[in-house]
Amino acid sequence: MEKLNDILKKTKEASKILNTLSTDLKNQAIVKIANALILNKEEIIKQNKIDINNALKNGISAAMINRLELNESKIISISNDMKKIAILKDPVGEVIETYKHKNGIIINKVRVPFGVICAIYESRPNVSVDIACLSLKTGNACVLRGGKEAINTNKVLVKVMKEAIKDIINDNVITLIEDTNRELVLELIQCKQYIDLVVPRGGKKLIDHVVSNAKVPFIETGAGNCHIYVDEDVDMKMALDVIINAKVSRPSVCNAIETILINDNIKGEFLPLLQIELQKYNVQIRGCKLTKQIIDVIDATKEDYYQEYNDYIVAIKIVSDVKEAIEHINKYGTKHSDCILSNNASNIELFLNEIDSACVYANASTRFSDGGEFGFGAELGISTQKLHARGPMGLNEMTTYKYKIYGSGQIR
Repeated sequence: MEKLNDILKKTKEASKILNTLSTDLKNQAIVKIANALILNKEEIIKQNKIDINNALKNGISAAMINRLELNESKIISISNDMKKIAILKDPVGEVIETYKHKNGIIINKVRVPFGVICAIYESRPNVSVDIACLSLKTGNACVLRGGKEAINTNKVLVKVMKEAIKDIINDNVITLIEDTNRELVLELIQCKQYIDLVVPRGGKKLIDHVVSNAKVPFIETGAGNCHIYVDEDVDMKMALDVIINAKVSRPSVCNAIETILINDNIKGEFLPLLQIELQKYNVQIRGCKLTKQIIDVIDATKEDYYQEYNDYIVAIKIVSDVKEAIEHINKYGTKHSDCILSNNASNIELFLNEIDSACVYANASTRFSDGGEFGFGAELGISTQKLHARGPMGLNEMTTYKYKIYGSGQIR
């Protein structure tokens, strides 16, 4: 097996060529990938079924199987999303700001690629395509290290993508690390000579491992303990619709809600209605003592309020007002996506201003925290930190900048 350093060296060399590629050629490469996915969908589905069968044998939950599965409609959707990326504005080379020194020097602040972006992720194989195409568009090479659950799918996806672009650019700009040994992650996140940025997309353990051990600059993404607070003054029908969408449309993703906070003054009326709706989808409810006084649920522990379940499970807590809801979310949340459902304008503004999360919502599902929904075509990840990017990371967030200075012999 080829050594990791040798693999990464090839990717780094290829990234230098990609940095000079025109927008038209980058777009051509992305469209070729999009078309190749459709042409090779049968083989992709075949390899994906192997991964699904292995996952079922290992007892992976139904929600996570949904996350892993690629069928024809999903492949068509991925292909269409990649074509959307191709028509987006190329950020590379954009002059962000211009300064003119009093001595005549012109200083331009210009967007440039990072170089090599390494993405470490788990069981969502569509991420392989999203990140590869976003990286191409922004002039970055990418190193993809997916989880063992999706290894066969990732292999065929990367093979298809590399074959599609090889006539345009060195196909080493897309690199899959096929060794799924977890010890390899430590090597990747410390490989400063070849990798410029690491993006972990996965659960808390993966993100904590990267934060604690990385020598390469990183962006925290993915951990999504998301909340909805139901205020006293609320349209209950709207609230139920939003909660059901935010919890069960795709419970395995990071923008699905895990905890529902309910104002004490409406608990008697709202909780039975909410229980009826959640039971339609076999959602397990874990509730606080006040919740248990109204509906029959499992006891919620303190640990439940820290949990990202990624499953048909939700925790409920009764709070006295919006201020207690804000306090709870800022304590237990992961700074991802949180929502208030309310008709009270002052409570809405208080919530939006004081919740310390990347995406804060009023009267809309947290499921909109997504690069595609934000108009970015796809996303590198959803950053839960504050530097240099926050929220869904699109093309601009996949670039850094340099200063280009033009003089005519000035000296200091």
